[in-house]
Amino acid sequence: MNNQFIREDGRSATSFRNMKMEVGILNNADGSAYIECGGNKILVGVYGPRELHSKKHSKPDGAVLRCKYNMAPFSVTERKRPGNDRRSTEISKLISEAITPCVFLEKYPRASIDISIEVLEAEGGTRCLGIIGASLALADAEIPMRDLISACAVGKVDGHIVLDLSEKEDQTGDADVPVAIMPRTGEITFLQMDGNLTQEEFMEALDLAYAGCEFINNLQREALLKKFRGE
Repeated sequence: MNNQFIREDGRSATSFRNMKMEVGILNNADGSAYIECGGNKILVGVYGPRELHSKKHSKPDGAVLRCKYNMAPFSVTERKRPGNDRRSTEISKLISEAITPCVFLEKYPRASIDISIEVLEAEGGTRCLGIIGASLALADAEIPMRDLISACAVGKVDGHIVLDLSEKEDQTGDADVPVAIMPRTGEITFLQMDGNLTQEEFMEALDLAYAGCEFINNLQREALLKKFRGE
């Protein structure tokens, strides 16, 4: 990869967009997080653990983790139709599956933990930001976790492997590979690939994703420390 490659928005191949993370900003949630990344603005609330009265949906050996991802009608240039759609339902399921391995659900039998992800403004990469925010909000709610989940997207743009694709790069690039990991163990909890990469390109992308997730993990920890230090 050419490290001198400069993208259309002025970033290098290995640079993130400007990013901001905060926790504990919703008074009515047990845990919450707010993330900005480039033109993205995402708000996450966690509610629970709380008793799940429905025997049909509860589990005797652990909590049920439920995730709802929603894009506000004004979050995109062309106003989105309110309510759930197929994409939101699919992303909700993907985020839930990415987060589940890190949570000690067995500590809360017959309970539910609900994660609400609201995309206020979207500009590419909301799946990964939703995972990052959900992990932060769970930690803010002091729900026992094996590790924070960190996530980022890598891809191929103009023949170069790049980190943190913008919306335009996502739409016009050759490949998009969102990845989520537990940094402490390196375990991958979520990986998708849209597009085509050679085996060599895929390994380069995966190495870049691990480095990107390490950077994200440091930001997550700093956001949590700021809250608990009272800053």
